Amino acid sequence: MVKLCVGAETVEDLADWQTRQMQRLDNPVHHTRMSPKRAGEMLDGGSIYWVIKRAIRVRQRIIDIRAVADETGRDMCELVFDPNLVRTYAQAKRPFQGWRYLKPTDAPRDLKTGEAALDIPPDLDAALKQAGVW
Repeated sequence: MVKLCVGAETVEDLADWQTRQMQRLDNPVHHTRMSPKRAGEMLDGGSIYWVIKRAIRVRQRIIDIRAVADETGRDMCELVFDPNLVRTYAQAKRPFQGWRYLKPTDAPRDLKTGEAALDIPPDLDAALKQAGVW
């Protein structure tokens, strides 16, 4: 699943927000109006890929999907995440609303330990790949 991380300018902003959440919850969560129809697939090792500054930059494993109600009693979906944020190679993503399913073959690969410095802007990454340098 891929989702815009609204309000975050950096992966650290996302981490800070989730750290504040975990002061009152066991795991970070995100609420959405619609429940995913492919929840079974997502719970079988699936992740949410967060789009920050027009690029996928980090992912989190989805560990639970729950039906909850908001403060007005309206049905909502609560996505529960593993608190571990896994940085990925930056992959450009145009703005969109809601969330989208992401094919495993289309997902950016995780950065290895020590590769964080290679988290370059998506347009430069694309140019390097096109030139055959990357």
